[in-house]
Amino acid sequence: MRVLNLYAGVGGNRKLWTDVQVTAVEHNPKIAAVYQRYFEQDTVIVGDAHQYLLDHSEEFDFIWSSPPCQRHSRMNKGSRHKLKRYPDFRLYEEIVFLQHFFKGHWVVENVVPYYDALIPATRIDRHLFWSNFPISDFEIKTPRSFINKCNLAGKHELMEWLGIYYPENI
Repeated sequence: MRVLNLYAGVGGNRKLWTDVQVTAVEHNPKIAAVYQRYFEQDTVIVGDAHQYLLDHSEEFDFIWSSPPCQRHSRMNKGSRHKLKRYPDFRLYEEIVFLQHFFKGHWVVENVVPYYDALIPATRIDRHLFWSNFPISDFEIKTPRSFINKCNLAGKHELMEWLGIYYPENI
């Protein structure tokens, strides 16, 4: 099975995939390098995942997309920074594109947004999942309050949770 892993990060979602041929797309070269160290057999593309999906979707059997959540997160309204910015609706562009133009199976994952989701999704914990097949509820063992730990201890807790370790600051 040929899998496209968009916005791949360091590969946390990739860890449990077996017997697949993966192409991972990540825009940050430092993060892509960590991913490549852990998944040497995968093809890693440093580039724009949104455009890569448009240009290469027909090459894959399954697509996993996990676009950046910062522009959708409820932290936009609860933040002490009081940032006013538009949500990044490329998230919904990808869902609609996959619904209408992709013949394989797909999942798009993101956080529960601060606004009402524009397309119905399956909610599991603090995430929404859009897909063209049923996704059943499952437990996500998220480290307690890890999102608030933007320090070295939080980094180590996240690495322990993912089972992926990297010394550099990415």
